[in-house]
Amino acid sequence: MQTKALAPEYQGALTKMSVNASLTDVLAEGVRHLKQAELSGSQEEVARSGLAVAEAHRRLGQVEEADRAWKASYRAARSAGATGAMAWALWSGGTLARQRGSLRLAFRLLGLAAELGKRGGDVVARGYSLAGLAETGRIQGDYETVATLHEQLLAEARARGEARHTVWALEGIAQIHRNTGQLDSALEMFEEAAALAGDADDRRGRAWALRGIADIVSLRDGATERALGLLAEAEVTCREMKLSSALAYNHKMRANVLFRAGRYEEAREVYEQALGEFRAMTEPRGEALAELGLVKSRARLGRDRADTAAELDELRGRLSRIGLLNAREMVEKAYAELGVEPVADLQEASSAPAPGTGSAAAHEETRPTDVPGARTVTAHEEARTR
Repeated sequence: MQTKALAPEYQGALTKMSVNASLTDVLAEGVRHLKQAELSGSQEEVARSGLAVAEAHRRLGQVEEADRAWKASYRAARSAGATGAMAWALWSGGTLARQRGSLRLAFRLLGLAAELGKRGGDVVARGYSLAGLAETGRIQGDYETVATLHEQLLAEARARGEARHTVWALEGIAQIHRNTGQLDSALEMFEEAAALAGDADDRRGRAWALRGIADIVSLRDGATERALGLLAEAEVTCREMKLSSALAYNHKMRANVLFRAGRYEEAREVYEQALGEFRAMTEPRGEALAELGLVKSRARLGRDRADTAAELDELRGRLSRIGLLNAREMVEKAYAELGVEPVADLQEASSAPAPGTGSAAAHEETRPTDVPGARTVTAHEEARTR
């Protein structure tokens, strides 16, 4: 039996906070309890409160603040000898790294988090870290490697009755099915996730599931108005909970739906809106996908073919550097779709630094303070050994 959705990342004095709490409220409470913990001298409580601060900043798109907060949480946990809290801090850092497009760093931090979660006996921290590895591999486009891990995590979540994690796993598998052309099964899973999230009062999970359903009914059935209605419903949740990233992805999907319906001018406007939102939170994957939609919309509206080809070249090279295999394939398909040829080969396009990625590249090289005996665990290793 599935339980009501919980937010295990809200710890210590914040354990009673709802999974549906506004992120601005989470941040305010986190900062308040963090100050109290610092005054009390309890480093473990500093780490636990700091985790909520880090996660609120991350989900609000405040990446620099989130980066400082998860590292401070990790240092406090290490000084307290709290292995589980160390795992949670590394999970937050790994999730932030993925959001920033630093996939190698995400794999490294999430692998360390999974190992520390196991060492500290924190089953939930380990489960979230393994899920993070699986999601990073899925976002990268390495479906063959992480599909089994997604299935295993879904089975474990169902067995423990963890509604929120079950919803996450269903949505992840559904996205893999969608991206590999299995639209019917993808829709079934997104619909199950939406129903389960509704029963468990997981508004965030339901908003993401509605986005997935909208994508499928638009792509498979051409049901434009139904898709736009689902996205409008999800947008209410995103705004009420201050889910900056989810809102930007919602807008990008709205633009996708409009583009598929041939409403290119409307699509262009919404892609531009989403692009601005992604840039504001330094989320290079979403930024690149919104730019791809924008390039395609402008091309349909009569943009010069040479300019279109040059823009696709730049995007293809940038996505290759980030390591987003599926997104790069989408760009490569766009050449044929728009009737243009690449101006430069991929190696040449990939050699120049991507605009605006200097900070992400620098972030890729940052490390937490060394964790004695810890070893990076990759998603491939987890999928192979579990």
